[in-house]
Amino acid sequence: MLRGDWLSGRWFSFVHGNNLVYNTCWEDPRLDRVALDLGPDDTIAVITSAGCNVLDYALVGPRHIYAVDMNPRQNALLELKIVAIRNLDFETFFEMFGRGRLRNYRTVYQNYLRPSLGATAAEYWDRHIAFFDPGGWRNSFYFHGSSGTFARLANFYIDRIARVRDAVSRLLAATTLDEQQSIYFGELRDAVWKRFIRWMIGRDTTLSFVGVPRPQRQQVERYYEGGIAKYIEDCVEAVFACLPIWDNYFWRVYLTGEYSRSCCPEYLKEDNFHRLRNGLLDRISIHTGSLQQFLDNHDGKISRFVLLDHMDWLSTFRHAELEREWQAIVNRATPDARILWRSGGLKVEYVDPIKVEVEGRCYRVGDLLRYHQDLAAELHAKDRVHTYGSFYIADLALA
Repeated sequence: MLRGDWLSGRWFSFVHGNNLVYNTCWEDPRLDRVALDLGPDDTIAVITSAGCNVLDYALVGPRHIYAVDMNPRQNALLELKIVAIRNLDFETFFEMFGRGRLRNYRTVYQNYLRPSLGATAAEYWDRHIAFFDPGGWRNSFYFHGSSGTFARLANFYIDRIARVRDAVSRLLAATTLDEQQSIYFGELRDAVWKRFIRWMIGRDTTLSFVGVPRPQRQQVERYYEGGIAKYIEDCVEAVFACLPIWDNYFWRVYLTGEYSRSCCPEYLKEDNFHRLRNGLLDRISIHTGSLQQFLDNHDGKISRFVLLDHMDWLSTFRHAELEREWQAIVNRATPDARILWRSGGLKVEYVDPIKVEVEGRCYRVGDLLRYHQDLAAELHAKDRVHTYGSFYIADLALA
């Protein structure tokens, strides 16, 4: 392993091993609902992340959702959301997870939330419930955790250095693409994208805060002219100049620290809050460990897998883990299982050559997958997050 890879890996592990990394999911569940084609008999294994999309999938009504994450802090966040849905009224819940702040957060936590949390989640939130404190420089839950810290620094740059807050606010309030384009190209692009910013966002230390390890950066730079900095700049331009901003809650929350009632994840809408509370939450279970560990210890079959982008992390010097994970997927998948994943790269070349065994015979993973390339391309173009280089939908043909 090269020294640069080792140092970058150590820094990334430090950031991820000691922090809540994601305070909101950074994958668009509107696309996933179409791609997954969920039915009432489906069981889903999904990497937890911030738990937003686990709750979104639950609203479709699958038989069970297994939320799996190696970072116990991510699972603690999903558990806090579930407990809050069960024990708070909607207005208080929205203040907490919609506005990202709650005036009497300690009292609410001690009286209504902590008694229902498991030991690990309670230990974490005992130390970090002040993330919901409405005061101070980081006056929102969405400005905490490593991705939230990055978002707060980005807002500091917008407010104090570029001084374009008014233009950002008008952009978020735009109701037509023409209006968005006029504001972005006329007032924001040149004011924001300075040489220093391009340099900063190309550093592994910076990217680690938003969950991008060196292997993922390398996936982008292998195919994208201009490298990671140009890629990010072009992604931002697509979001603010080419896609409707009025329902893009992903970028709104990091630019303002809060959602609005009309622009928020599905679980933060009142009707859906009550649907989750009235039985759908019972279909979710939370598991801490790797996906491979969960699958190796799971007795049942899984019909849907949502792998996010984590395979990029394993694609270089942790390739043996990736091979074991795919073997575990094959072992636990139903004959018609569907698998979703994303990548920072424009192409994923490391999945298909992986070797697995099925009934004593060796196969390449690519020989077992039936890709839905047209559907994936159609959905990927509509992605409101728009930071991933590629999106994959594949059926595992074991029958």
